[in-house]
Amino acid sequence: MTVRSTNFEKIPQGSSANSYSVEETVAASPSANASWVENTVSESEMAELASAKFVISGGRGMKNGENFKILYDLASAIDKTNCAVGASRAAVDAGFVPNDMQVGQTGKVVAPDLYIAVGISGAIQHLAGMKDSKVIVAINKDPEAAIFKVANYGIVDDLFKVIPELTEKLKAAK
Repeated sequence: MTVRSTNFEKIPQGSSANSYSVEETVAASPSANASWVENTVSESEMAELASAKFVISGGRGMKNGENFKILYDLASAIDKTNCAVGASRAAVDAGFVPNDMQVGQTGKVVAPDLYIAVGISGAIQHLAGMKDSKVIVAINKDPEAAIFKVANYGIVDDLFKVIPELTEKLKAAK
């Protein structure tokens, strides 16, 4: 059985609703051909993508992996400990960023309070991984991009102009 944890509201600590019974069971058939190879954990000073309160994701519009630095700068300006940087499958497939940053149907499912989609067209596979976000902001130079259909707020402009300006305004406000 699999459950998408982001599909459920968090239960407050100390709540009596947290007292469900747990039953252990034996698998119906053993996995004779399976073996544990290794456990690789990515380490970051930022929040874990699937549980972050704020997520900024970049897409093919970022043009290359080095440009993701502006997203990390924005994430730090928002809230370094509660903000994570993700990516669309197109950005991952293009080799801009590692696979563990992928948000979408074949990546991580996120449901942050704020999701900022930067240079992301809005393919249905990506939307499946972030549709439960509370507030969605899309930044894309294409006014016809599908991401604007699900966004609460949209900015039609060059991301390489908007993101640094937004970062500077946030830093100045602190």
